Amino acid sequence: MTTRTDAPTRREQILKEAARLFAERGFHGVGVDEIGAAVGISGPGLYRHFAGKDAMLAELLVGISGQLLTGAKRRLAEADGGAGPGGPEAVLDSLIEGHIDFALDDRPLITLHDRELDRLRDSDRKLVRQLQRQYVELWVGVVREVHPELAEPAARSAVHSVFGLLNSTPHLGRAGSLPGRGATAELLHRMARGAFAAASSPAAG
Repeated sequence: MTTRTDAPTRREQILKEAARLFAERGFHGVGVDEIGAAVGISGPGLYRHFAGKDAMLAELLVGISGQLLTGAKRRLAEADGGAGPGGPEAVLDSLIEGHIDFALDDRPLITLHDRELDRLRDSDRKLVRQLQRQYVELWVGVVREVHPELAEPAARSAVHSVFGLLNSTPHLGRAGSLPGRGATAELLHRMARGAFAAASSPAAG
């Protein structure tokens, strides 16, 4: 994710450009030489950092799943430890904000996940799914604190639906065509909270 403020390492630069190129042209439509050119090194020079394109893809998809889970756990810990405003409502808002940051700042990774997850070897794909399940269950727990009337299966369905909403950002058009990052983030946040509220309303049951 893009929360760090220090300069990216060469390895991180390679991954960022690989994600962009894979999302734009597909995994098989991009060569190692093109990725190298995007970061100013020779294609063979990439092999000092990665064994190949498959390794880049695995690190991108496993990495972002792990980062989302770690970030969500940190937000929960901060709330429990008094480092931020407490209460389930505030925690849910914080989780939504964190996922929106990902959805707006790492849009190529959403496209990459949708298109290329099946290209991972079985062990990496299973790890991605495991991390994602943990991330979902963390959200489910918080959502049920905010909306205790929601049964666990309904809360889980609502969480998946909100992820679908927030992860729609690659389909919103180019960044320059959006109303601005702040306004887009605010809109997505309102829609996410509205979706949870709708799921918990009597009519939804």
